[in-house]
Formats: sequence, C-alpha cells, structure tokens
Amino acid sequence: MPALDHLLTEIRTCKVCEENLPLGARPVVSAQTSAKIMIIGQAPGTKVHASGVPWDDASGQRLREWMGVDKETFYDTSKIAIMPMGFCYPGRGKGGDLPPRVECAPLWHERLLEQLPDLVLTLLIGQYAQKYYLGKQRKKNLTETVRAYHEYQPDYFPLVHPSPRNLMWQRKNLWFEDEVVPALQAVVKKLLTNM
Repeated sequence: MPALDHLLTEIRTCKVCEENLPLGARPVVSAQTSAKIMIIGQAPGTKVHASGVPWDDASGQRLREWMGVDKETFYDTSKIAIMPMGFCYPGRGKGGDLPPRVECAPLWHERLLEQLPDLVLTLLIGQYAQKYYLGKQRKKNLTETVRAYHEYQPDYFPLVHPSPRNLMWQRKNLWFEDEVVPALQAVVKKLLTNM
C-alpha cells in the first residue's frame, strides 16, 4: 500500500478524541499525491459528518463558487486535497459549531502535507487555519488578514469561511467579492489549467 493511502486509512480510523465527540469519530479527509491545491477549513458540520463528503453543504457550494470550479473538479482529489483543522464534527455551542478539536492538526497535518509534494497553494479558510499556519504573520483580525491575501502568496490564500452565517460580513466587506474572489478564481484556474 502506498504511503499516502496508508496514512489516509490511519486518519480515517482515528479515535483519539472520540469520547469528546457528540456524534462519534468520523474523520473527513481527501487527497492524492498529485494535488496542487490544499483546502484547510475548520471542521465538518453535521451534514458532512452524515455524508462523509467534505464541504457537502451550503458552505461548500459557496466555496466552489468563490473558487470558480464545479463539483467534479472540486472533488477531483488528483487536483484538490481537503484537510480540516479538526477532522470530525466537534459538537454545537451557543453561537454555532464548537471550535475544531485541537488534537488533529498537530497529529496529522504535517504527516499528510509531507505526502503531497506537488502542492502549490493552500486555502486557509477561517481563523483557526489562519492562526495555525500564518501565526504572527496574521493581521490584527480575520478581515484584515483576508484583505491582505496577496501578502501570503504564492503559498497561502486566506479566506473568510463561506458559511451562510457570514453573509452579514460579506455585505459589510464588499471588497471581498470585488477583489478577493476574482483573484482566487484566477490563481485556481491557472493552477488547474497547468495540470
């Protein structure tokens, strides 16, 4: 069995924090060694937990629109890999889903990224991915980090989470649709066209 397949099997059968997960462990991840783009989001919601398919919800539909790709391209693991900060549904809090479990990223991320030698761009979706990967390079808040997206290229592209809960944020920050989305679509198209 190739190293990546072995690692994906290991991740998908992980039960490290199962006792803290209200719906049990069901790690969601997808990748092939040839992937050029990595998507790092927060954690699966209940719909994704039920289906086992990453971004299989309204947030995923909006993310595909932002990227300018159809479902077939989005789920083509030879092109796009998907790895959340927390691989399982973390449960619900007062204002929505709980933060991703902290065990996942240190346990799996580096090992998975080592198996993806062709990665060119990583989309950092939401504050948890940006904090983990950008560290002190982040701006004072998520809005300013996303506005400064060009400073993190060619390696990273920070984005706000595409959740319907963030519609108010998008209405307040019209520059996102005017500037950031077209820039994202251009870089994604370039990377996928050259495959």
